[in-house]
Amino acid sequence: MEIKIIYQDKNFIAINKPAGLLVHASSYQKTDEPTLIDWLLENFPQVKKVGDPSISPSVVSSGPNGSGQVTYERPGIVHRLDRDTSGIMLIPLNQEYFSYLKKLFQEKKIKKTYLVIVRGTVKEKKGRIEKPIGIKSGTTKRSVFSEKMAKEAITEYKLVRNFQKNGQEYSLLEVSPLTGRTHQIRVHLASIGHPVIGDKLYGGKTVASLAGRQMLHCLSLELELEPGKSIKLETDLPDDFYKILGEIPANL
Repeated sequence: MEIKIIYQDKNFIAINKPAGLLVHASSYQKTDEPTLIDWLLENFPQVKKVGDPSISPSVVSSGPNGSGQVTYERPGIVHRLDRDTSGIMLIPLNQEYFSYLKKLFQEKKIKKTYLVIVRGTVKEKKGRIEKPIGIKSGTTKRSVFSEKMAKEAITEYKLVRNFQKNGQEYSLLEVSPLTGRTHQIRVHLASIGHPVIGDKLYGGKTVASLAGRQMLHCLSLELELEPGKSIKLETDLPDDFYKILGEIPANL
C-alpha cells in the first residue's frame, strides 16, 4: 500500500494511513500480512530503537553480564488507528520525541478530529457522549454496558449534514474523542443508535452493504510541536468517502 507522508521534520513524521493497513502484528493477522511497522523499519530504520522498551527474559539470561537486551515490541508507535480506519498518524523518529508525544496524548493535549458516516438521521447539531467503556466478558469487544475494566470515555460530535443513499438515511459527522479508548468512536456512536456504516463488529450486517470498510477517517490532529509552537495537520478524504457522499461540504 502507498503511504503518504504529509509532514516531516527531524523529530517525527505524520502519515496518511490507508484503510486496510494493520499498524502492528497481532495474533489474528495473516502470517504474511504487511504492517505499518514493516514500512517504518524499511524507510525509517532509526525507529527500531524508539518506543516503550520491553525486556525479553530469554535475552536477559544470555545478555552480556546478564544485563539483557532492550527490544521494542511496537517500534515507532505512540498511538494507533484500527486496521480499517484511515487518516493521520504521528510517528516519532527518536526516543525523546516519543516521550514528548506520549505525554501530550496522555494529558489530552492533542486535538483529534474525525469524519464519520453513520446510519440514520442525526437530529442534534451537536452532541456529547459520556459513557464508560469496558470489555465484554469472554471477548475483545468493547461495550458501554460492561463494567469489566471500564474506563471513562468522552466523545463530542457535530452534524455536518444528513443525506440519503439508495433510499436509506445517513449522516456525516465531525467527531472529536476527548479520551483515547479502544474503538471509542465506534462504540459510542453505536450506543446512541447511529453505528458507523461498514462497521461489522458494532454495527451489524445492515450497515455493511454501503461501504467496504468502516467509514471512519482521522481528518486532522492539532498539537504543539514544542512549547509555544502549534501546528494543525490535515489530510484529504479518501476516495471511498467521495464515492458515498458525492461531494464534501465546503466548510470542512
